[in-house]
Amino acid sequence: MHLLAFDTSTDALSVAVQRSTPAGPRYWQHQGAGGAAASGSLIAAAMDLLRQADLRLQDLDAICFGSGPGSFTGLRTACSVAQGLAYGAGVLVLPVSSLLALAQSARAAHAPQAAQGCVSALLDARMDEVYAATYAFAGDAWTTLQAPCLLAPAQVAAWSQSADAAHDANILLPGVVLNAPWRAWAGNVFTNYGERLSAPAGLLCCEALPQAMALLQVAPALIAAGACVAPDQALPLYVRDKVAKTTGERALEKAHQAGLASNEAAPAPVQVTATHAQTAGT
Repeated sequence: MHLLAFDTSTDALSVAVQRSTPAGPRYWQHQGAGGAAASGSLIAAAMDLLRQADLRLQDLDAICFGSGPGSFTGLRTACSVAQGLAYGAGVLVLPVSSLLALAQSARAAHAPQAAQGCVSALLDARMDEVYAATYAFAGDAWTTLQAPCLLAPAQVAAWSQSADAAHDANILLPGVVLNAPWRAWAGNVFTNYGERLSAPAGLLCCEALPQAMALLQVAPALIAAGACVAPDQALPLYVRDKVAKTTGERALEKAHQAGLASNEAAPAPVQVTATHAQTAGT
C-alpha cells in the first residue's frame, strides 16, 4: 500500500510516505515547523518525500491527514492540501483524528509490544483548555471510548475515570478483557498544566504529539473499514467553534467587570424607613 500522511494540528509539522515493496513497507519522513509555517512548507515536503520514494501522487492508495482537533490554521492547511492533492491525483482521502494519531504515537514509543491498552490523548488547546479523547486498542484495531472534547485542566481526571468509558469498553470491544491493559495519558499538556490535571498516582504520563508515522500505522485498518472519503468530504474536526471574542463581546465584558468593581467600591445604600422619613420632614 502506497500512502502519504501529514499532520499540522500542532506547532510541529510531520510528513511521511509509505511505499510497499516485496520486502515489506519502506518509509520516508520529514519534521518541521507547524502552525502557520506549515502552509508554506507542507506541499514541498510532501513532494520531496514522494520523489525520494519514487512515487507519483497518482500511485497513492490514499492521502491521510490529521483532521484535528488542533490549531485552526494548521487544520485548514492540512485539509486544503489533502483535498487539492487528492483532486488532482484522483485518489481518496483518509481523515484521522489527530488525537488518535497522538495515542498511536504514545503506544509505538512506550508499549510497542502491548497487545491491548487504553490511552487518554491530551493536546493543549490554549485558552487554558485541553483537547481530550480516550482510545482503546486490541491488536491493530483502535476503538474510541470517549470522543474528542474540550475540557478545563481540572476536569481531566474525572473525565478520564468516568464510568461511561468502562461501560463503552465492554460494549465496543466484545471478548477483549480490559481489566489491566497498558494505560497512559499522553500529550503535550503536562508542562503547562501540571498538578491541575490531577493524574492518578502511578499512571504513565508521557509526552507525545500526533505524528505522520502514527497515521500510517493506523491507516490500513481504517482503510479496510471503509473510512476513506472523496476529497470534498475531507473536513477538519473542530471541537472548539470559537477561538476569540468579538470586539463587542470584549467591550461588554469590560463594562461588566467595571460595573462589578464600581458596585464593590460604592457604600451600601441606606434604607429609608417610615421613621426616617418622618424625622426628615420635621
